[in-house]
Amino acid sequence: MRYIARLLGFIFTSLTIVFIVGASAAGIVIWKFEQDLPDYTQLKNYEPPVMTRIHAGDGSVLAEFAKQRRLYLPSSAIPPLVKEAFISAEDKNFYHHGGVDFEGMARAALVFAQGTRHMQGASTITQQVAKNFFLSPKRDITRKIREALLSFRIEAAYSKEKILELYLNEIYLGLGNYGVAAAALNYFNKSVNELTVAEVAYLAALPKGPNNYNPYTERERAIERRNWVIDRMVENGYVAPADGAKAKAEPLGVTQRVLSPNTYAAGFFAEEVRRELLERYGEKKLYEGGLSVRATLDPQTQMIARHALADGLVRYDEARGFRGPLKHIEIGQDWGPPLAAIPAFGDVAPWRLAVVLDGDDKALRIGLQPKKLPAGQIEAKRDTGLLLPVGLKWAHRRGRSLLSTGDVVYVEPIPDQPGQYRLRQIPEVEGAIVVMDPVTGRVLAMVGGFSFDQSEFNRATQALRQPGSSFKPFVYAAAIDNGYTPSSIELDEPISIDQGPGLGVWTPENFEGKSSGPHTLRYAIEHSINQMTVRLARDIGMPLIADYARRFGIYDNLPLYLSMSLGSGETTLMRMTTGYAMLCNGGKRIKATLIDRIQDRWGHTIYRHDQRICQNCNAAEWHNQDEPTIIDKREQVIDPMTAYQITSIMEGVIERGTGQAIRAVGKHLAGKTGTTNDAKDLWFVGYSPDLTVGVFMGYDHPRSLGDSAQAALYTAPIFRDFMKVALKDKPDVPFRVPPGIKLISVDVKTGLRSTGPGTILEAFKPGTAPPTTFSYGSQAPTVMTVDPNADQNLGQGTGGLY
Repeated sequence: MRYIARLLGFIFTSLTIVFIVGASAAGIVIWKFEQDLPDYTQLKNYEPPVMTRIHAGDGSVLAEFAKQRRLYLPSSAIPPLVKEAFISAEDKNFYHHGGVDFEGMARAALVFAQGTRHMQGASTITQQVAKNFFLSPKRDITRKIREALLSFRIEAAYSKEKILELYLNEIYLGLGNYGVAAAALNYFNKSVNELTVAEVAYLAALPKGPNNYNPYTERERAIERRNWVIDRMVENGYVAPADGAKAKAEPLGVTQRVLSPNTYAAGFFAEEVRRELLERYGEKKLYEGGLSVRATLDPQTQMIARHALADGLVRYDEARGFRGPLKHIEIGQDWGPPLAAIPAFGDVAPWRLAVVLDGDDKALRIGLQPKKLPAGQIEAKRDTGLLLPVGLKWAHRRGRSLLSTGDVVYVEPIPDQPGQYRLRQIPEVEGAIVVMDPVTGRVLAMVGGFSFDQSEFNRATQALRQPGSSFKPFVYAAAIDNGYTPSSIELDEPISIDQGPGLGVWTPENFEGKSSGPHTLRYAIEHSINQMTVRLARDIGMPLIADYARRFGIYDNLPLYLSMSLGSGETTLMRMTTGYAMLCNGGKRIKATLIDRIQDRWGHTIYRHDQRICQNCNAAEWHNQDEPTIIDKREQVIDPMTAYQITSIMEGVIERGTGQAIRAVGKHLAGKTGTTNDAKDLWFVGYSPDLTVGVFMGYDHPRSLGDSAQAALYTAPIFRDFMKVALKDKPDVPFRVPPGIKLISVDVKTGLRSTGPGTILEAFKPGTAPPTTFSYGSQAPTVMTVDPNADQNLGQGTGGLY
């Protein structure tokens, strides 16, 4: 007995020593690992990379910019069903363990030993948070120890809901989606609150291996894994058995959302906003800062502008004939794959690529390009159609076949003719259109070219081109603001400018190539008379014109040459449209903007375009106080009466002058054409009382648009087509007449007082009135010599150099 007692004592002592040594060793190991554990407290202030979203004026999403597609949702905004699905799939004891689930580890080991296909991970949600936020994905014992230790600390420091919130917003769910909110949108085009049992189960199936359950390439495995998650939700009591069985019978239902500015043909607009955000906040804030940007774009106006511009460019291009097919492919048993492999522009809908399959002069059978699926495959369906002579007549070539089998072209469906198409081609000529609110400067629509997919170069904001005669209203505004009236007389006769030694003589010519004697300033703008404009510029001096060009934002530093009065300096369509908007709004300075407001990820407004002050707008209640008033401190660029006089004159451009094609709109409109030398640039800029629109057309590498090309034939009709649709359901409102203006009946040709035929109501400022008679002696063509020191002489009214 004594021997046995001694032996038991020895064993006890040995075990005690082993326990102490083991515990000490374990303590040392734990202490060692704890020394370099990451600072888990940073989770408290964690701000994950969140994508920036651009919203159109109606609230719809226009574009998203991100390196990781993520929308961050607080736990309170995540529905219980979503949480229950992920807990069932990843960590059924989440609410009961302290960071490490020893029961789950044993269960996973048992499942592994049984060889079951559905593997169960031993890592808890807390451990996955520790790994995803702080540790490398490397699998070894060291990382597992650090992961467990971090999990205990995280559980001690944060609530279960906070840990679950971090997990559900951080987890990668395939196809570039991070977090449940982004995944719900991009897999099902739904918010998390709209997801069904089957849908949340599929999302919960993805963390184990998104590529293994890709809805396009691994559909059967995806459905099997989704159904396994549904079973776990039923087993855990989150879903009724009947509801679970119903959910398992549903198809996968993934229809990945394809968000693109092409939805509104607004690629140029979205890219311009992106550039502004990048310049304002930098790359990290743009792609990770979770900015919410409310853009000024009106989707309906954008679509109208896109169609008007595209139709105008196509109209010009097709008049010059068909240039031939885009490509030629070999037609085999299945023409779909080779046709699908040809890149097609995504923003030219309803145009589609098609290949000629067979046919003759009476009809060509075409195959339409199959749609591409998100996983890279193409749809199995093969759509065909017919190209009949009616769809080919613009491209007819006498004496030889137009198209042959295997030719790839763009086609457009013919309305109300199912299965029939017309031939199309991407125009070589380019253009742009800008639509602006003249009161605020908000850009409601902007199209910078025929196709953003073809070229991202924005002709509305980046192309520096000569505005030609569309600049003339600012020359005449400078004159009328400084003593002239619309009825003032200027001579339309040749004028020659000696440019100095060795530079020759510049003799500007009118577009028609003839002169017609003295006329009113109104006539000069309505009929775009160059010689009158140069004489007027000489009379008032180029420094004054340069000052007005700067006031309106057309040019920063206009060279003081007389030729600049004819619009030979380069500027952008956006600048020109903004300048015209100031004429429209009564001379108030505005700044063009594509952004109304920017909010940070927490909803705080960090930028607002409208800086006007609204007094008493924040009053909590009404106690018979006066209505709130908006204090407008914007600079008055010119006299409001001058602005109206120019507007009235430009109404005449449409009624009697170079813009008569626009009369078909049947509304009060004002504007001016612009055609440069050799017709390299065509413009029309104009407005209604509440909408300012600028149109430009020209080749990217400037060359003549043709001997007969002029703005009246090409850009004015684009303006007309836009205004017809944009103003269709709006009342015809006359332009606002500022206080003090006198409307006097005058002869439209002479500017003299008259009440007979051919009279109009002309606008005059107080203290001015039209004459009853005038005389302007006939003058021979003048040769004026200008001193080489032009800058000194310009202020004396001697003009500038060419």
